[in-house]
Amino acid sequence: MNAQLRTIPQLQTEPIQPQQNIPRWSPALRIAFRFWMIYLGLFCLATQMITAPVGADIPDLATLWPLRPVIFWTATHIFHVNAPLSFGGNSSDADCMFSWIMTFCLLVIATAATIVWSLLDRSRENYAELHKWFRLFLRFALAGQMILYGFAKAIPQQMPYPSLTRLVQPFGTFSPMGVLWTSMGSAPAYEIFTGCAMLAAGLLLIVPRTATLGALISLVDMILAFMLAMTYDVMVKLFAFHLILLACFLLAPDVPRLVRLALSTQAQLFRSVRANRIALAVQIILGLWLVGVYCHHSLGVWSTRGGGRPLPALYGIWEVKQMSIDEQPRPPLLTDSTRWRRAIFDYPDRMAFQRTDESFAPYGASVNLPDRTLALTKKDDKNWTASFTFQRPAGDQLILDGRMDNHQVHMELQLIDRNSFLLVSRGFHWVQEFKLLPQP
Repeated sequence: MNAQLRTIPQLQTEPIQPQQNIPRWSPALRIAFRFWMIYLGLFCLATQMITAPVGADIPDLATLWPLRPVIFWTATHIFHVNAPLSFGGNSSDADCMFSWIMTFCLLVIATAATIVWSLLDRSRENYAELHKWFRLFLRFALAGQMILYGFAKAIPQQMPYPSLTRLVQPFGTFSPMGVLWTSMGSAPAYEIFTGCAMLAAGLLLIVPRTATLGALISLVDMILAFMLAMTYDVMVKLFAFHLILLACFLLAPDVPRLVRLALSTQAQLFRSVRANRIALAVQIILGLWLVGVYCHHSLGVWSTRGGGRPLPALYGIWEVKQMSIDEQPRPPLLTDSTRWRRAIFDYPDRMAFQRTDESFAPYGASVNLPDRTLALTKKDDKNWTASFTFQRPAGDQLILDGRMDNHQVHMELQLIDRNSFLLVSRGFHWVQEFKLLPQP
């Protein structure tokens, strides 16, 4: 019997891993998790984060039942929006009224669901298992958007090289967004670089071990994109902000570790504690001195040549309506290089004439208001001068009479309204409408 027992192979059993002891979450943390899981989950489901990877022609779920009727009802009865709602391709890619009201509805739904969930699940100690799976969902939701927009820039298509029409379009007629798109498109290497940065973030998010680094790069990328949207009035402010929220949610568990890394102890310069304290004080003083020096320099430049500079008495862009040289009228012909098209006074000590061929002739300028005289000089010819007297029959009218290049010159000018340029008057818009979405 013993011999038979010895012939039976011994069963190999693997050691049982002890279950990890997960601490009880605080009530505030549990409530916060419930809210952000519901809100971010709904936002991802309602917008292009889910539909974009499937196909460009698939509408966002927010435009379908049951969310769409809720959005239209809220627009009519809560916000009293009388105009038809507009819709920018996907409900999340434009700051249209539909997108803002959709966001409001999701916030209300998430708040109400959080309250109900908190009342029904008060005894739960933590949501570690649910958090693990929801974090996986958000990783791929954010990764999809980073890869989508990364390829749109790495293969330059989102901001293409300026078209021929753009090349001849006057700069003042550009919108702020047009300026951003054109400047980015005219530097394809930089656009490709930004696209590669977004691609790197998306790819790192896919791999679990590098997901934190991917979320960190995504956060930096999207903060930059959000600031560009805010400052250039690009119609993706709402969407870019939510991508920031997704990156922050993914980074939240690693914040203590990242803070410790950022505040890690550096190598000491000296062995003596006292010497190191003195060295630290010297570094702080040197840093403050650098801040003071360069801040003083920047303020000085800003107040003399920047936005804080004093404006000249004749400030503005003046259209030359009539011009005569030696009492001979000079019509605005493109072939006449001596016929001015505009006079531009932007700085107290200089001005420029624009010719009919769009080129500029810069001059030093000195305006004497009591005598109503204008003296011009050339930087490359110290002996050259021209002098004019001026009249202001009205605030937007200017008459110049004087001698220039041994000729008697007479000009009648009309002030161009600075706000007539789209680049100046466009301003900032929280809501930007797109194409119409029919009422249900």
